Amino acid sequence: MKLVAGNANRPLAEAIAAYLQLPLTKCVVRRFADMEVFVEIQENVRGEDVFVIQSTSFPANDNLMELLILIDALRRASAHRITAVIPYFGYARQDRKPGPRTPISAKLVANMITRAGADRVLTVDLHAGQIQGFFDIPTDNLFASPVMVRDIVEQFDISKVTVVSPDVGGVVRARGLAKRINAPLAIVDKRRDRPGESEVMNIIGDVEGRTCILFDDIVDSGGTLCNAAEALMERGATEVSAYITHGVLSGGAVARIGASALKQLVITDSIQATEAVRVSRTMRVITIAPLLGEAVARTAREESVSSLFD
Repeated sequence: MKLVAGNANRPLAEAIAAYLQLPLTKCVVRRFADMEVFVEIQENVRGEDVFVIQSTSFPANDNLMELLILIDALRRASAHRITAVIPYFGYARQDRKPGPRTPISAKLVANMITRAGADRVLTVDLHAGQIQGFFDIPTDNLFASPVMVRDIVEQFDISKVTVVSPDVGGVVRARGLAKRINAPLAIVDKRRDRPGESEVMNIIGDVEGRTCILFDDIVDSGGTLCNAAEALMERGATEVSAYITHGVLSGGAVARIGASALKQLVITDSIQATEAVRVSRTMRVITIAPLLGEAVARTAREESVSSLFD
């Protein structure tokens, strides 16, 4: 088995390698003067089971091209099997046509990864489960919830916790977490009665006197989380924290969350944390390296990956 890492999230790749007690394969991933990606695998991989670790996070297009070119280089170097380990699968939010003449970019990216030469894909908390079906190769969608459950049990009195979905679309995900920790579920329903009017936040469920944990897969601008936290506090919640798998945190999201009603935001290291995240007093990063490392090991041994979540 060989582990190859791109530049998107080197610390996570190194942590996975440490868990597996394997060195990362020597390779060069750099840019030409015009920013074209150049890749050179500096070890023999002929006949090897190779895992390419690369999130397609910001800058999404650059990191996606790195992944595709790494896969192509390994295929041309006669690797026996190539598994794309994509902790954060970018373009996942474009999983359907929200209007006429719009793309389904998640399917396009799935096609690109397949045609580049990947034999299978490992990813974490896809934005929508149906994206697995966009791939014509085996695709394992891992869940970060077991890692988060351990942290929640250590940090909170579970008898006082209510799990909250920040929108109706995330109810299934939040319900799964609530079931794991045997906690009640609440839902934030946001709507505009008329165009141009501000959103009205309705809370479905009892949150008065409760410690609320917002649970979702992606935080980008942070607007939904901040508004949901404020609405929960207005309805009598004692405190509000958020557990999110992928901390995209674009624009002024870190400052916005720091000034909000959220007591803390916990994210995983599926996307490499920026300096702003590392110094933030309201943000904390937990690692999914053991989860990914174990999934990689089981895939290499042809063992069950789904049993990780039983």
